[in-house]
Amino acid sequence: MNVFSTCWNSKDYKDGNLLCDAIRELGFEYIEASHGLPLSLMPGIIQSVEEGRIKVAGVHNFCPAPLEVPGDAPDFYRFTSHRAEDRERAMRLTKETLQVAERLGARYVVLHMGEVELFRGHDGTHTLQRMARHGYLSTHAYAETKGALVRKRAKLAPLYYERARAALHELADIARPMGLVLGVEGRSHFEQVPGEAEMLQLMAEFKDDPAVMYWHDFGHIQRKHNLRLLDHDQYLRCLAPYLCGGHVNDVQWPQRDHRAPFYGGDVDFDSLIPRYFTQDMPLTWELSRSVRREDILAAKQRWDELMRGVGGK
Repeated sequence: MNVFSTCWNSKDYKDGNLLCDAIRELGFEYIEASHGLPLSLMPGIIQSVEEGRIKVAGVHNFCPAPLEVPGDAPDFYRFTSHRAEDRERAMRLTKETLQVAERLGARYVVLHMGEVELFRGHDGTHTLQRMARHGYLSTHAYAETKGALVRKRAKLAPLYYERARAALHELADIARPMGLVLGVEGRSHFEQVPGEAEMLQLMAEFKDDPAVMYWHDFGHIQRKHNLRLLDHDQYLRCLAPYLCGGHVNDVQWPQRDHRAPFYGGDVDFDSLIPRYFTQDMPLTWELSRSVRREDILAAKQRWDELMRGVGGK
């Protein structure tokens, strides 16, 4: 199922109807209502859905954007925060997002679960990215830096993982009777939760719960692949039993993601899509506003050729 995220053009319109029309003109009949979507656009999107001009496949938490948060900041409130009031606000906003998803007829809600705190400024992923850009990727210094970060995260992570896990259990109890799937997204930064081993542990715990599955973000995981934190193919192979869909975006090495697929990026869509995805899974194009319309149209043509070779369930 081809889906297109409103993150690409939600800042360009004051009328949700026009936003939906622009996405239809790209050749997509389904949208994902993304985080950062202004509340003012919701009436037009609802009207487009009711009139049958667009369908909503999914919603990305938090949606619509919290009124008190400047800009597009889906991680402003985190389930893992040290501040109890922030954790509570994250839960309230997510519950409201689930209601929006149900109202729009969506089938999934994408969740960011939080991060391991105490990584600040240029710590963590930023350090590795900077070293990679300056040619240190294959050096002993890079390996030492990465090893130190792995050890630091392993020591700090259990508290944050447990907070994320508890939040997911509570949200699953709400999503289940709504018929919604909570897609726990694979993230781009080493300090974010869940990490790779944690994601496997979390999915195994929820393996019999239809309300919780894994949501793959090609750009996020490719960024970690580029930093030698994981192997993209191997990671997908391990999580394939729990997979419900993914965000489609490419990466210009090492970390510039949310690019159109096939446009000079590193993601091997030709190999990964047929191997792990099916026609009925939502594959949502999540692109930067800077991606040009003509590049999307050209990429979509090649994408459609790729998808013709993908099987069903």
